[in-house]
Amino acid sequence: MELILATAIGILAASGVWLLLRPRTFQVIIGLTLISYAVNMFIFSIGGLRTGADPVLNGGDIAHYADPLPQALVLTAIVIGFATTALFLVVLLTSRGLTGNDHVDGEDGTS
Repeated sequence: MELILATAIGILAASGVWLLLRPRTFQVIIGLTLISYAVNMFIFSIGGLRTGADPVLNGGDIAHYADPLPQALVLTAIVIGFATTALFLVVLLTSRGLTGNDHVDGEDGTS
């Protein structure tokens, strides 16, 4: 299970970096979103991969319970990532309206 999760995190991060280096702004936004998903999965995996563990302490040994801190961090990161993506989309639409193209450097690239 750990190998599948590590592979998924690696593929998301590599795809995000590849899209981040593309010349169009929408591809850059999608790349940032994929990197955000990879980081969220990494933070969530720090808490350990457990199935059937109780989320709340009911007494007993602490090793038998899931760690709630990574879950709270990922939830916060999802909300912040959503707001950042919405802001980037507004900036993208404004930039496209002002310049007439959607290239990151503002140039058309045909010259």
